Amino acid sequence: MTAAFVTRFAPSPTGYLHRGHAFSALVAFEAAQAAGGRFILRIEDIDRTRCRPEYEAATYEDLAWIGLAWEQPVRRQSEHMDDYQRALDRLAADGLLYRCFRTRREIAEEIARAPHGAMEVFRGAPLAAEDEARRLAAGEPFAWRLSLAAAARRLGGFDGLAFVDEGRGTVPARPELGGDVVLARKDVGVAYHLAVVVDDALQGITHVIRGEDLFEATHVQRLLQALLGLPTPVYRHHRLLTAPDGRRYAKRDRAETLRELRARGMSPAELRREMGF
Repeated sequence: MTAAFVTRFAPSPTGYLHRGHAFSALVAFEAAQAAGGRFILRIEDIDRTRCRPEYEAATYEDLAWIGLAWEQPVRRQSEHMDDYQRALDRLAADGLLYRCFRTRREIAEEIARAPHGAMEVFRGAPLAAEDEARRLAAGEPFAWRLSLAAAARRLGGFDGLAFVDEGRGTVPARPELGGDVVLARKDVGVAYHLAVVVDDALQGITHVIRGEDLFEATHVQRLLQALLGLPTPVYRHHRLLTAPDGRRYAKRDRAETLRELRARGMSPAELRREMGF
């Protein structure tokens, strides 16, 4: 029998875990324990340019150190690219994607040139067939973008699209706030938004528990669930753990890692107490 409560912690092995990761993992783990449900660990390693085996190995070690246990085997996204390709192919066949040849810099410059407030996110359109064929023949790189215009036509608009957030209640989804998001590009076969909704559906995730910084991502993910006919989990976006200086813990800011805490003698119990567990 499938448990009524299934949640997950899904880190990317692009660095060593820090307090913020530990906090998020513990929130999800304890929620599963309290509900008598299941806790799943997923490794989101689709970015092969930044993910490293040593970071993945350290992730398992650090999570075990703070007292977590998870089901085996662990799903590693890099081993399931066919699942994401099938979803991408379906969206393309439904006319919901288009090839975008613009670079990140070109898009940023276009947004900056737009009148104030007129273009805060990118909204594009397919190229004329001849122009696209010429660029493809020349080997120009491109990204597959989700067309919000086509998605709105398919669903008859976004007015009925919503998701449940445990802290906010029923939230109307506003995928237009993200613009025409990238779902795949040459360097990364599939983007985060598509991979995560496919994984959550395949793994039977009923509750997505993650940081407040990912609240906006939920809007476009709810749209993808509707377009692909996938179930929508209940969401909980927890507070972000912050350092004494008020900044949230982040890899890019070289936040002290769990390995470093362990090396200087901190115990798992001390770390848990510090974070309010």
